[in-house]
Amino acid sequence: MRVTRQRKLVDEWALVLASDGLAPSVRREPEGFVLGVRAHDAERAADLLGTYERENRERAAQRAWEPPPTGSPAAGLAVCAALLVFFFVTGPRDASLSWFAHGSADAARILHGEAWRAVTALTLHADVAHALANALVGAVFFGALCGALGGGVGCALALLAGAGGNLATAWFQGAHHVSVGASTAVFGAVGLLSGLGVARRWRRAKPDRPLWLPIGAGLALLAMLGTTGTRVDVWAHLFGLLAGALLGIPLGFALRRPPPAAAQWAFGAAALAALLGCWARALR
Repeated sequence: MRVTRQRKLVDEWALVLASDGLAPSVRREPEGFVLGVRAHDAERAADLLGTYERENRERAAQRAWEPPPTGSPAAGLAVCAALLVFFFVTGPRDASLSWFAHGSADAARILHGEAWRAVTALTLHADVAHALANALVGAVFFGALCGALGGGVGCALALLAGAGGNLATAWFQGAHHVSVGASTAVFGAVGLLSGLGVARRWRRAKPDRPLWLPIGAGLALLAMLGTTGTRVDVWAHLFGLLAGALLGIPLGFALRRPPPAAAQWAFGAAALAALLGCWARALR
């Protein structure tokens, strides 16, 4: 039937035929490993191997883009460092300081037009423990997201999901809600990763696991990390997760691999400009 110099490949062919009830043979010859079957099974064996290889090619095409499992540690550490450095600039929460007076996610002010607070609040933290927790957890999930989409695109979308989560929280919670912290963006990154996972599974003709599993994993992380502790803003975490998922699902269908370097720089610059612009507006 076939000859190859790869033992692993000939064993794979033989397993395919044997799983369908044929009795293949494999022998070593000077030209390589030879796969054989009975003469009357030759046509059936050729059809089986052809079908198997076509299905493998289709699955490979559907999995053409898979995020690296370890993410991008450098991007995660950069986000961690930036959050901590900015915390030491602003200090802990103090309503008398301009940083917090004009940058916190005050729902009443957001609903009356100060939408920049949905962005600036992501960079403020109540105390050292709050800043450390968000920086360390953010390093993991921002790193994974940047590994999947690239540093610039990943950071820009995490910022967008976090801001969207804060806006939704302000609308839902009402006028007396005030919050700070990067955790909304952290759960935005979790939602984006979940949404990408749903899209990848949908693209497969026969998903190896249920389509809802990535969303279930995101909700499990929300339950473990986003509902414990004092003064935890569960709704902000939930809305950040949902905003990320709503961005991640269509993005997963649109992209097969991370955008090129030029797009990464453009998105990264846009995210930084948006963040600085919001702070300039807040402090003006």
